[in-house]
Amino acid sequence: MEITPNKLILQAFGLEPEGLNVRRFGSGHINNTFLLEKKEDGSKYVLQRINVNVFKEPGVIAANQRMAADYLAAHHPGYLFITPIPTVSGEELFVMDNEYWRMIPFIAGSVTVDQADNPKQAYEAAKQFGRLASYLSGIDLKPFKASIPNFHNLTLRYAAFQEAIRNAREDRKAAAEELIDEFLRYSDIAVTYEQLKTNPEFRDHLMHHDTKINNVLLNKDTYEGICVCDLDTLMPGKIISDLGDMVRTYVCPVSEEEPDVSQIVIREAYFEALMQGYLEEIGGTLTKVEKEQLFFAGKFMIYMQGIRFLTDYLNGDVYYPIRYALHNFDRAHNQLVLLKRLIEKQDTLQAIINKCLHVSEQV
Repeated sequence: MEITPNKLILQAFGLEPEGLNVRRFGSGHINNTFLLEKKEDGSKYVLQRINVNVFKEPGVIAANQRMAADYLAAHHPGYLFITPIPTVSGEELFVMDNEYWRMIPFIAGSVTVDQADNPKQAYEAAKQFGRLASYLSGIDLKPFKASIPNFHNLTLRYAAFQEAIRNAREDRKAAAEELIDEFLRYSDIAVTYEQLKTNPEFRDHLMHHDTKINNVLLNKDTYEGICVCDLDTLMPGKIISDLGDMVRTYVCPVSEEEPDVSQIVIREAYFEALMQGYLEEIGGTLTKVEKEQLFFAGKFMIYMQGIRFLTDYLNGDVYYPIRYALHNFDRAHNQLVLLKRLIEKQDTLQAIINKCLHVSEQV
């Protein structure tokens, strides 16, 4: 069913539909997003319907963003942190028919890219995510809640993978037997995560949790970073979540959607660029244990995403939308190959991390 904002929704934010051009906006797959442009003066806004199947408590998103915004306004008043535009009655969300809508500013002169086409873009994006985490490093995490509970809990994801193996239809289990065995051979990644979770030096931070490059606004002319966007998953988590997602999505020239695994390579220049950008901002706030796990971040995120795809395949493709029968199988295979390629270059990549850490400590 086509979702469009009706008159009551627009009026809730002080806008009249007759004076607006409304169109779909962005490449996100979770929320429904629209660009609103006033015919009178060309001013623009972004309107979103929050997907309550993914975000069970939209109020948590709003509360987390408000607490972060208040902290940043007090401690880093010049920082651009995108916060919702309230309704005419002063609410951050407009609720109608159990649907949750919010409006946020459109940042003029900004652009997003769906993949890193050069190391500078990787550097700029990573720098923005690092800056946000660094600026929020002193915030009290106790009032914050998870907008998606257990989102990056590898222990839970690994348990779900094992359950899927036990309960899968025999034909699917047989088709995926080799892939299952290969992922099980890397189960030490899940063991390491479980050990790290209980280490007090491996702390919680306020993390973005979705650090794909299209969640950073870049200057449309210079491609320098402007700010982070899409803050729905801003919640307490570990440093490996944000860094790992950048490694997973920036260093390879193709995404998890590519079935031709011969195209999967590790671009060292992109790895160095993102490490440099991220650690320049946040390196000074990290503990010794966190610094020791920077390479593990990529292994952690790639492995977790791989077993999530394979789990969904074994369960009958009930979570991720698919376009063909083996789509989730191919995605899982893609991530397994990416994991292997990353581990093959561990010595080289760790040397890059050490160099970037050394530079960040001199800043």
